[in-house]
Order: sequence, then structure tokens, then C-alpha cells
Amino acid sequence: MMLLAGTAVNLTKKVPVYSGSSEVKGSRMHFWKLMVVLLFLNAVVSSGQEYPFKDPSLPWNDRVNDLLNRLTLEEMVLQMARGGAGKNGPTPPIQRLGIKPYAWNTECLRGDVSAPGWATSFPQAVGLAASFSTDLIYHVANATATEVRAKHNYFTSIGIYSDHTGLSCFSPVVNIMRHPLWGRNQETYGEDPFLSGSLATAFVKGLQGDHPRYIKANAGCKHFDVHGGPENIPVSRFSFDAKVEERDWRMTFLPQFQACVQAGTYSIMCSYNRVNGIPACANKKLLTDILRKEWGFTGYVVSDEGAIEFIMEMHQYTKSFLETAIASVSAGCNLELAISITDNVFMKIQEAVAKGNLSVQLVKERVKPLFYTRMRLGEFDPPDMNPYNAYDQSLVQSEEHQKLSLKAAIKSFVLLKNLENILPFSLGNVTGKRIAVVGPFADNAEVLFGDYSPIPDPKYVSTPRKGLETLPADIHFVAGCSNPSCDHYSPAEVKAVAQSADIIVACLGTGIGIEAEGVDRRDLSLPGHQEDLLKDVANAAAGHPVVLLLFNAGPLDISWAKANESVNAILECFFPAQATGMAIVKTLVDVDKVNPAGRLPATWPAGMEQVPAMVNYTMEGRTYRYYGNQVPLYPFGYGLSYTSFTYINFIIVETSVPICGNLSVSVEVENTGQRDGDEVVQLYLHWAQASVPVPRWQLVGTCRRHIPAGHSVKAHFQVTKEQRAVWTDQWLLEPGSFTLYVGGQQPFQETRSSSNVLQADFRVSGAAQPLNRC
Repeated sequence: MMLLAGTAVNLTKKVPVYSGSSEVKGSRMHFWKLMVVLLFLNAVVSSGQEYPFKDPSLPWNDRVNDLLNRLTLEEMVLQMARGGAGKNGPTPPIQRLGIKPYAWNTECLRGDVSAPGWATSFPQAVGLAASFSTDLIYHVANATATEVRAKHNYFTSIGIYSDHTGLSCFSPVVNIMRHPLWGRNQETYGEDPFLSGSLATAFVKGLQGDHPRYIKANAGCKHFDVHGGPENIPVSRFSFDAKVEERDWRMTFLPQFQACVQAGTYSIMCSYNRVNGIPACANKKLLTDILRKEWGFTGYVVSDEGAIEFIMEMHQYTKSFLETAIASVSAGCNLELAISITDNVFMKIQEAVAKGNLSVQLVKERVKPLFYTRMRLGEFDPPDMNPYNAYDQSLVQSEEHQKLSLKAAIKSFVLLKNLENILPFSLGNVTGKRIAVVGPFADNAEVLFGDYSPIPDPKYVSTPRKGLETLPADIHFVAGCSNPSCDHYSPAEVKAVAQSADIIVACLGTGIGIEAEGVDRRDLSLPGHQEDLLKDVANAAAGHPVVLLLFNAGPLDISWAKANESVNAILECFFPAQATGMAIVKTLVDVDKVNPAGRLPATWPAGMEQVPAMVNYTMEGRTYRYYGNQVPLYPFGYGLSYTSFTYINFIIVETSVPICGNLSVSVEVENTGQRDGDEVVQLYLHWAQASVPVPRWQLVGTCRRHIPAGHSVKAHFQVTKEQRAVWTDQWLLEPGSFTLYVGGQQPFQETRSSSNVLQADFRVSGAAQPLNRC
């Protein structure tokens, strides 16, 4: 018996009471049990929970299994095939079960990207990485999820389920910035696996939120794996085969993805390239053996857009869509993101099952994490149970998020040069002065955002020119060239404005026309005539201060500006997005006591002679970890401050550690200057006696701490056994001597800040042992 929705149960009706009869007492108990059951069923029906998979009181696994057992093979295939984009999305509704459409294709790199309407734009990922701040990344990701959820609620309320309107993010990007000319460096967290993994962990946790039952939006770490160029030079990313040694794969290209899994990401995106001959989206070793069996990943794998079709069309690894479907599904892929085609590869899954190449059970296993994710997003629970359903568009571009965007931009800036501490300018020194702001980035908002940027309301966007115009100064602007390519340069107007100025701010860089997805650079040079513009400014300034602002992702050869004393200061800004102008003016002028503390998240080569071939995936000569004796223009972890710091009391709790032991260390950092400021503490590990090739040293700990002038803080770290492990044919812990270095930078660098670096040694005792036996 089932009560219809709305049926009332009269609990006020009197029930006859009898005594002395066990039969009557049993009937009365049966009556009340029946009433409880009827009340529960009434509540279930009233709330639309006509199926167990919609019952929030049941365990997640039971609910997902119930749903899967109600699906036909055709329905499951469509859920796997319709991952977006364009005509290939959304996943269709299953009306007989009350299941709505769902859009899987959402970009959330640093804000809600490409969804209709405005959204807060936070600095580009490589700039966020330069902050070396997990706290900042967490808050940016959480704010991003808030806007994604708020806009999603609106879209679904009016029946919109198109690309970029869902809650499942293709973010963060955790590929290693292993080559300075790769077009997508800007989307990454730099060249170091530990830093990338730490920041990715913060992003995943921030995006998914801290609710005990529901996730705000789900993360999807990409591009898995060994994916770091080329885009288009010298060959296409769609057909490229990344040949990587197992040790480099394990010690450089996999760790940050494992960190994502440990952080709880619901998704991983497989990449376009082959890995040692096998396309990533059909690579069983990658998607099953490593990802699922070694790491315990239980989420879903989605292909990069078109990557599954390209298994056949570009890699020529298979000969038909049917064969491709069998290969990719068997390897571990759950969801196809196609290039606007509906008769795509995964539509052949049903035929593969009919021919016995795939089993229905395997298809169920591939569909299961898709619906589990949707359940954890709250789709199948009563709406009022999920607090995120109350989010509305008033949260989008909120004042809180605007302030966070400004804070993030300021924290991302890296001070590369500051002769005679010319920065910051005092307000008195700029008041009434003539300031020239020149260059293609000085007043062109479009070039300040970088790739994969949300589009904010223009009223919240400030360029360097607009920011400087808030000062009580006389601001004069000349672009010199109309775009970053700077093919056509007007030197006369640049020289004229520079000659008459008291301060010159030159705004140079790259932009997405020079470096972006699908666009690699050919060299490290400033584009076109930009260096000519800078030299003209420096010569015309006649001793007046020249400040160079750089807007780029990949390293630039600015050796002339670094060495020439007529360029007084250099500030690396990356792509700061909507708050660019206000962040710059607050950093250059001493108004709000801002003090830059960003650090370079990648090595800047001194010239093209330090740049290996793009297609060579050995790590030798790449990144600070394997740079050898080469002297870079600027090292990883480098950045200056308006104050000074001194490191003291570096303490290792135990100088002898058992083979499976961890090590606790601490250090005290003093702000010995006159200004409050943040310091980025960096801890590096050096292996003295490793049996296999290892990095010359490896970042194993970092934190960003605010230290008032004249004060000190203590930083604590734990060096884990996992960080000491080396790859032989397995993760191995070896005895021997090790050295730790701690400071605000790497040890032994020619280009360095004024702070000191301390070191201490420790020994590991016992016999070598596989890590998995500890």
C-alpha cells in the first residue's frame, strides 16, 4: 500500500484501548508500525522520492547502484558520450526517472569562464602560483565555485544546460612548466611538482567546498599526462608523442596529479598527446594501473576536447571509431568531450557491447562515477537540503570577490629589480609630477587577462593608465604600438612623452596573441619592437626613474633591462586581470603600505642557448631541479621585497632518522627592515648519495608569512619519507646523507635577494626499503 502525495493521515482519531488480550495488544502494535511506515512513504512521495536513488537517507553507493540498475544500455551510452562541447552536450534527460540534462563542460581556471554573463576575473594561474600562497589559491577557488554555483542555479531555473553552465570544472591545470616557450605555461602553477601539487590541493579543496555532504562545484585536474608542449611548434599537440623515461615520469610529471587525487578531486582530464606511443585517453597504464590501482582514484576521466576522436584521426592509433571506443573505455575513460559532433566515438559503445568487445558491467562501472558526482553536487536530493541551492546572482562580482581579485593581483607581483630602493614612490614624490605611461599594455584592457579568463563587467576593470590616473599627478599616455606584436612602432611620440616626464612607466609583454593554447613562442625575445621602445624610453628619460612592468607568462629575455642602470625597477605582473591598474598603483606608490612578495614559479633562461628542444621530454637541463651548472637570468623562487629578512635558528629535531621516519624542522625569520611585509620561506632537500639520478635539490616545503617590521616568526615543516624516496623501478627509500637549505630563495644563486640561506645536514639509517613497505 502507498499513500498518494498529499494524502493526510489522521493522527487525532481515537483508537480503542483494550487490556488483558495479547492478541489485541499485538494488533495495536502492528497498527502503529503500519502508521510509521505510511508516514515515511507519504513523505517520500511528497518530496518526489519515488525511487531509492532519490532517497537521501540511503548510502551513496546504494543510491548510485539503484540508479544504474534502472538504466538501459542506450541510456548509459548517451551519458558517457554527451560530455560537451557544442552539439555534443548536454547529457540528455531520462524523463521516465525524472533525471534532468547535465552540462559537464565548465571552465573554472580562475573564475567562471565562458558562461553567459559577467563573472569576477582573478589573476592568471601562473600569477597565482607566484604568490606561493595556498591560502590565496583556496579562497580564489572557493569564490570561483560560488559564482559557478550561483550562475548554474539561475541557468537551470530557466532551462539552460549548454556548455559552461554546469558545476563540473575542467580545472586546475597542473602540468609542469617544463619549457619556457610552451603556449599554455600561463595556465599552470609553474615548474615544480611539489609547489604545483600544494597549490592544486588548495584549489581542489577550495572549489569543492567544506560542506560535509555536498560539493559546491567539482574539480577536474588536467591534462593527464606528460603534457607540456608543443602546441604548434614544431609539431601539433594533437598528434605529438611524448617519449618520457619512467624516472622523469614518476618524479616530475605524475606527483602533482597524485596530489589532486589525494585532495579528493572528482575528475581527471586525459590529454591530447601520446605517452610513449600510446594516446593518453587510451592508455591503460596511465588511466587504470597508475590512476586507479596505485592511487585509488574513484572519480571519472573525461577526455580533452576531441582527444578521443584524435586517437584515430591524428595519432592513427586505431582504424575506426568502434576500435577507438573499445580502446578508450577499456583503458579507463568515462566521458567524451567531443568537437561538436553527435555521432562521436562513444556512440559506438553499444555496438562494442553487442559484439562482445565491451561488457555491460564495464559500461556500468564507467557511468557510476558520473552519477555519483551529480549526487554529491546535490542533484537528486530535496532542494532545500543543499545550502548551495540558495546561491543567486547577487553573489556574482560581489564586493568581496572584487576585493579578493585586487588582493590576489597584488600578491602575485614579483619584484625583479629595484635599484637603490627607488620603489615604492612616496605619495609626496608623485604629487603634481608628470608621469608617462607607455607601451601596448598601458591602456589596453583586453591584453591584461590572459587565456581562459572570465569576462567581468567593464566598470570593474582598471588598466595601468587608469590606475595611475587615481594619483594626484599629471598622467600622459602613449602606446607606441597598437598591440603586443608591436610590428608597427612610433618612436617619435614615445621619445617625446618620455623626455618631458618625471617618471616613466613602460608596460610591455606578450598576451594571448603571442602565447596561449595553440600558440607556442619561437624565442624568448620581447615581441616586435618592444625592446626598441624600452631603450628609447630609457635614453629619453635622461636619468629620471624608469619602471618596467611586464605582462607575460613564459620567461622573457630582458637581460638588457636587467643590466642597464637606466631601467631602475622591474615588476613582473603576469596577467593580473580586472584589478590590474589598482594593484599596480598600490604596489608602486606607498599609499596602503603594500609590499611585493611574489616569487618566480619558473626559471628564466639567460638566452636561447639554455632552451632545449620542445619535443625532447628528458628533464636534463630543464627547470631548477635539473638545470646543472647553467646560470639563469632569474632563478625559480626569486623575488625582492621593500624590506629585508634574516634567517636564524634553523633546527632539525633529530639529525639521524630511521629509513621509514619523517623529519621535523623549524626556522626563525626576522623582518630586519623598516616596513611590514610577507616573506616566502622555501625549504629544499639535497640528496648526497642517491643511487639514481635525482634533482640537484628539491623544494619540500614552503609557506608565505606576514612579518611586521622588527618582528620574527617561526616556520615549521615536516620532511616526509615520501619526499626522500627516489624512483628506481619502484619508489625506494635509501640510507645516506642529506642536506636541507632554508631561506627566501634557492641556495647558491648569482641573482639573489639580500636575505641569507641556512643549511643543515641529517642522516638516514637502515637498509634501503621500498616505500610501500613502510
